[in-house]
Amino acid sequence: MDKEENIELDEWQEKLEKVLQELKTCQQTNNLDSCSACDKFFDCELRKKYVVAVYSSMNKGSGGGFEF
Repeated sequence: MDKEENIELDEWQEKLEKVLQELKTCQQTNNLDSCSACDKFFDCELRKKYVVAVYSSMNKGSGGGFEF
C-alpha cells in the first residue's frame, strides 16, 4: 500500500469517528444506550448520517450498493 492510499483510509476513518462521536453524544444526552430505544429512530438525520459514514468507510467512497 502506498502513502496516498494510507491518507485516503485515514480520511474515511476520521469522518466515521467524527459522526460516531456525535451519535454517542446524542445518546448520552438522551440517556440512551442505543438508538433503537429512541422515539426518533426512523426519522433521525444524525443516525442516517452515521449509516452513510459507515458505508462510505467500508467502500472508501466508491459508491455502489450493499452486497452481502
